[in-house]
Amino acid sequence: MAASACFKFSGMSDMSGTTSRDHRVSFPANNVFSVRFQRSFTYLKCLSRSSFVSSVIGVAGVKSKSEVVIIEQEAKHITEAEAPVVIVTGASRGIGKAVALALGKAGCKVLVNYARSSNEAEQVCKQIEEAGGQALTFKGDVSKESDVASMIKTAVDAWGTVDVLVNNAGIIKDGLLMRMKTSQWQEVIDLNLTGVFLCTQAAAKIMMKKKKGRIINIASVVGLSGNVGQANYSAAKAGVIGFTKTVAKEYSNRGINQILQVNAVAPGFISTDIIANLGEDIKKKLLETIPLGRYGQPEEVAGLVEFLALNPATAYMTGQVITIDGGMVM
Repeated sequence: MAASACFKFSGMSDMSGTTSRDHRVSFPANNVFSVRFQRSFTYLKCLSRSSFVSSVIGVAGVKSKSEVVIIEQEAKHITEAEAPVVIVTGASRGIGKAVALALGKAGCKVLVNYARSSNEAEQVCKQIEEAGGQALTFKGDVSKESDVASMIKTAVDAWGTVDVLVNNAGIIKDGLLMRMKTSQWQEVIDLNLTGVFLCTQAAAKIMMKKKKGRIINIASVVGLSGNVGQANYSAAKAGVIGFTKTVAKEYSNRGINQILQVNAVAPGFISTDIIANLGEDIKKKLLETIPLGRYGQPEEVAGLVEFLALNPATAYMTGQVITIDGGMVM
C-alpha cells in the first residue's frame, strides 16, 4: 500500500486565495514520513525549486536521502508547471533589470524586454538561468502597437500565457517648460504613458481569458509632487497613476471570479545611471530632500514589485500607489 502526500499551491494560481491545486506523490503507507505528510501545505506558485524543497523537508522532517530525492523530483515537475509567466518592460538596466532578476530568481519565467541594450538584456537572462530560472529577451519599442503585440505573442508562444506584467520602460528628456521642444514632450509621453496603455491593453486580453493576472506600473513620486524641469516626465507619471486607478476599477467590476489586480509603485530617487551621471552638487542637493538621507537601491524597488506580483497577501489590493522614496512624499 502507498500513502499520498499532497502539495497544495495557491498564490498566483489562485489570486483570490480561495482555491488551490493539489500535486500528489506516493510514499509507503508504513513510512513515518508519509504519515507526517497527510496534510496540505500552501506555497506561492512562484516559490523557487530550492526554497520549495527546503520548506517541505523542514515541515515534514525528512531525513533519508531517498525521501529527499522524491521531493526534489516532484519539485522539479511542480515548479516548471506552476511558474508564473512575467513580462518586464525596459528590463536591461536599472529598476527593470533588478525586477527581472528578482522575479526570475524567485522561479518565474521572465520575458526581458529592451529597446537598445541587447548585451545587457542577454546578461540579465543569463543570470536568471544561472539561478535556475527561465528567461528570454525581446527587442521592442513599447510605444509601438505592433511591437507590443509581437512581445505578447512571443511570451504566449513560449510559455502559453502571461500572468504578470511590469510596466517599467521609460525615458527622460528634461528641460524647463519655456524651452521644452514639442518632440521632448511627445517622446516621453509616447513611451512612458502610451507604452503603459498599449502593454496593459494587450496583456489584459490574455489575463482575462483565465480570469486572473497582476499588473504593476512603475510610476514616480514626481507624478505626485511634480518636479522642476520635468513637465513631460511628471505629466506622464501622473498619467500612469490615474491610468492605474481607472484600469483597476474597470477590471474589478467583472465579477468575483475575475480577478485582475492593477497597482503602481512610485519610486523616489534611486541609484541608477541617471543619478550616477549627475554632478556632485546636484546629488548633494537631492539628498537634502530625502528624509532618510540616501538614495534608494533598485533591489529595494524590485522587492516591493515582487511582493505585489507574487505574494498572496496582496490579493486584497488593487488600484493602489505605493511610494518607495525615503520619505520624500509624506
